[in-house]
Amino acid sequence: MKPDVLVTYPTRPRQMAQLEAAYTLHRLDLADDRQAMLAEVGPRCSGMVTFGHVTLDEAFLAQLPALKIVSCGSVGYDTIDVPALTRAGVRLTNTPDVLTDDVADTALMLLLAARRRLLQGDRHVRSGEWGRSGPIPLTRSTAGKTVGIVGLGRIGSAIARRCEALGLKVGYYGRSEKPGIGYRYFADVVALAEWSDILVASTTGGAGTRAIVSAAALEALGPEGSFINIARGSVVDEPALIAALKEGRLGSAGLDVFENEPNPDPAFRDLDNVVLYPHHASGTEETRDKMAQLVVDNLAAFFAGRDLLTPVN
Repeated sequence: MKPDVLVTYPTRPRQMAQLEAAYTLHRLDLADDRQAMLAEVGPRCSGMVTFGHVTLDEAFLAQLPALKIVSCGSVGYDTIDVPALTRAGVRLTNTPDVLTDDVADTALMLLLAARRRLLQGDRHVRSGEWGRSGPIPLTRSTAGKTVGIVGLGRIGSAIARRCEALGLKVGYYGRSEKPGIGYRYFADVVALAEWSDILVASTTGGAGTRAIVSAAALEALGPEGSFINIARGSVVDEPALIAALKEGRLGSAGLDVFENEPNPDPAFRDLDNVVLYPHHASGTEETRDKMAQLVVDNLAAFFAGRDLLTPVN
């Protein structure tokens, strides 16, 4: 008998085919009546395929008494109640490492696009305004500036290396100073922002980091500063960010993530000093295939009694 696996969010087609061959899949993501499906199949599902935007709390878990493994197809899992899973004896896996380079590249793309006003320049050329009225206003350079990274984990470290290659001086904030790191450490995000020309958020989401980039930090970054976010929309005080951009108290921003996805605050649309990207930093064919394969491989390892590849708990 194939193990029963609940799918709350689909993975890539090739990996879905692998899952279909190995398990009896129950597609909650396609169900017309989710509660009816959960009532019917929930008691016998021992595995789950999900994603970091799907809420998995104690109420949801109560409908899955046989659940033993949750294979999450994203690196972030802030909507998943990990302590509740642990109490219930349910293992959780995610997909770190394989998306690091693409996300770090996206941070650099947003950084350069925001500071050099790439979108404004593109519109200027396309509209013919360049020929009619001349060049756009001067922008801000990057080399020789300071960049503060909020969260120097795998992705933050990859961003730091790329920033060094651009001639930036790197500082960082974390819960504690990392030994053997040559970058300047700050124990306070506001102090890091005061030092920085550019502030990059690459920390985890969740209650512990909500609005860690505060109104005070944005104010400290200042009218010539840039804020880049490839973390979670929740890590910045978004109303304060919009107000600072609108009033010129913050120079520019490049955002891959938002508080309300996929329908961000419409105020962003009217700002010409922000570059917007649809939470797509890991959105390449290569990386999404690797993430999807980790979902498959973690499930296979669990049901074969082997060590999990990327355990969270």
